[in-house]
Amino acid sequence: MGCIIIVGSFKKIVIFCDFDGTITKNDNIINIMKHFNPPGWERVKNDILAQRISVREGVGRMFSLLPSSFRKEIIDYAIEQAEIRPGFNEFIQYCQDNNIRLLITSGGIDFFVLPILSRYPIPQNDIYCNGSDFNDKQIKILWPFSCDSNCNKDCGMCKPSILRSLSTNDYMKVVIGDSITDLAIAKLAELVIARDFLLQKCKEHSLPYKEFDSFFDVIKILNQITNK
Repeated sequence: MGCIIIVGSFKKIVIFCDFDGTITKNDNIINIMKHFNPPGWERVKNDILAQRISVREGVGRMFSLLPSSFRKEIIDYAIEQAEIRPGFNEFIQYCQDNNIRLLITSGGIDFFVLPILSRYPIPQNDIYCNGSDFNDKQIKILWPFSCDSNCNKDCGMCKPSILRSLSTNDYMKVVIGDSITDLAIAKLAELVIARDFLLQKCKEHSLPYKEFDSFFDVIKILNQITNK
């Protein structure tokens, strides 16, 4: 189950929390692709997971397979099918009550990430995700949070760059995630709260981790590291 680091009361916590497959039970991009099933998307997905192509290139390619004329159907489907992982409301309240800084760092797209999270008391400035453009014939993904000079992985939404852009030296950095898009930032964290693909990678890379299924699990882990 990995190790636990006890944090003294003097050190605050900042959490970098993934969205797809973490806050939501399933990966919303994959669900969109499965539902609309444009030819060739599965090959691109497999290339991303095998790290044969970058996340930015792969996600951009997958959405370019979908026509912009499907905009309403895609947005409606993405929002309607998203299922929030149990305990998320309580987790947000826990962070607020314990002065924990919560940032949402998502490789997802604004047209579903922002509407779904608008139901919760999270400032929009604390939500980082990719953008979208439906003005051309095919959907185009925009990358407002691309890699900084310290990253050459062509991440798209570069989570390590977000971490480095913030004043986090006085914080214990905790990453919550599930996928390949969380691995690079997980390597910079003092603790990773992981499931699925990211959990296996934490084991392979000997990263300090704890496993979770719900956000109730996350709250228990946070209680442990703050010695409550």
